[in-house]
Amino acid sequence: QVQLVESGGGSVQAGGSLRLSCAASGRTSSIYTMGWLRQAPGKDRSVVASIIWSNNATYYTKSARGRFTITRDNAENTVHLQMTALKPEDTDVYYCAGSGYRGTWDWWGQGTQVTVSS
Repeated sequence: QVQLVESGGGSVQAGGSLRLSCAASGRTSSIYTMGWLRQAPGKDRSVVASIIWSNNATYYTKSARGRFTITRDNAENTVHLQMTALKPEDTDVYYCAGSGYRGTWDWWGQGTQVTVSS
């Protein structure tokens, strides 16, 4: 099993920055992809950014592209989401997630609140 622990959420003014972190433990060799997903109350979770662990290939939504950067730290088994130029519409709970080779999100962090005020 893989365990994911998130940190780094908080409240910022529009235009500010936050850095989310997700530390993985357990059977980390099973991880193929890690990502960040967002969820508002009553809404489905949607992928914001993801990274393939082995080769650093990344994916971003249109909204995140150019503002957010997902990176990995192999030595620490940690993935980060550097969020810049934040907008009020970025406000949500952000979840770290991991998938194996099956391509389904199998492991989840506890969620961290990101709040951006105008």
